[in-house]
Amino acid sequence: MTEATLHRRSAMPLVRIDVVEARRTPEELRLLADTVQEVMLDVFAAPPGDRYQVVTEHRPGQLICEDTGLGIERTDDLVVLQVFQQGRSEEQKRALYAGLARRLEQATGLSPSDLIVSVAANTREDWSFGLGRAQFLEGDL
Repeated sequence: MTEATLHRRSAMPLVRIDVVEARRTPEELRLLADTVQEVMLDVFAAPPGDRYQVVTEHRPGQLICEDTGLGIERTDDLVVLQVFQQGRSEEQKRALYAGLARRLEQATGLSPSDLIVSVAANTREDWSFGLGRAQFLEGDL
C-alpha cells in the first residue's frame, strides 16, 4: 500500500526530536525536522499548516539507547522521535516507521540503525493550543 492510500484526516501529531548535541548544524537540524514533517503529512495525513515539533539536543552520553538485543549498532548520530497522535491505524504506523527511515536516509544521510521511533496515542481532550482552552472540545477545531 502506498503512503497516499493511508491518508486519513486527523489532528497533527506533536513530535519530539531528540539528538546528540553538536552533531548537526542548525541547517541540518532544520532539514531533519522538515523531512519528519513531510512524512507526517504524507503518511499520517496531518493537516497542512499544522506543525508541532520540539527539537532537543542532549550532551554526549545523555541519550542512552541500547539495541534491545536486536544487534543494532548505533552511533552518536542517533535520532529518537516520539510521536504523540490520535487515531492512526497500525498500518499507518508501520508506514510511518518505514517512511521515516527511508526518507531521512535519503534527505539527511541518517542510517536507519540510528533512528528510534515511538508512537503514543492521546485524545482530543488531551490538548490545549493556548489561551487556557480545550479547542477540540469547545468546537474551535
